Amino acid sequence: MKVEIIKCLEDNYSYLIIDEDSRQACAIDPSEPEPIINFVEKNNINLKFVLNTHHHFDHIGGNKDLKKKYNVKVVGFIEDKNRIPEIDIPLKDKQVWKYEKFEAKIFHIPGHTSGHICFNFFNEKLLFTGDTLFSLGCGRIFEGTYEQMFNSLNLIKNFPKETMIFCGHEYTVKNSEFCLMYDPNNEKLKRKISENKKKIKEGFPTIPVTLQDEIDMNIFLRSDQKNIQRNLSLIEPTPLETFSKLRDLKDNF
Repeated sequence: MKVEIIKCLEDNYSYLIIDEDSRQACAIDPSEPEPIINFVEKNNINLKFVLNTHHHFDHIGGNKDLKKKYNVKVVGFIEDKNRIPEIDIPLKDKQVWKYEKFEAKIFHIPGHTSGHICFNFFNEKLLFTGDTLFSLGCGRIFEGTYEQMFNSLNLIKNFPKETMIFCGHEYTVKNSEFCLMYDPNNEKLKRKISENKKKIKEGFPTIPVTLQDEIDMNIFLRSDQKNIQRNLSLIEPTPLETFSKLRDLKDNF
């Protein structure tokens, strides 16, 4: 399997996961149709499915046009079946979806939205996290609770550490500046910031990233670290309290 990163809108990433033998593909969170269509037509791809992590327009904006043009089947969470346009295959939490060589397990990860899911292509160790986990950040809490988002991130932390994370937006450099404020002695983070700024300057995405790197550097996955808790001036906080404080601070960063 090969993953192509498709830049959409201002800072969105959509993805094509492609079976290189059959040239069949799934589009993940198509923000808009044109960039997907352009790549599919140029590279002779047989687009079969659209996979949606959640219902926000910048993740489902291409659904209708892609279905009209390619007769794709739209896959999403059963509890969002009334909010994801053109949905054909509603899936439940922890259900495995399979078509030929495509095989992914669905995990419900609420917080950003109530119906947010991720797609874990476990054979290839590819994880599409939408707007729940970003590189060096996490999504805003719109429909869920701090505890739901905290639990969703902890669920993701338990995937194999070599899992490659593909998220919904290019927010990495801004996220890293926030991480550094409250984890200033993280040398790995400092090196990663330099690498990411170089990538952006040269026009490359900072995605994908490994889960291990996120565990080592993403402050929202490190709310159990005493040094971060001290930097927040919290007195004997729980990891959830630390996470909640970080999320509030990031909302106004």
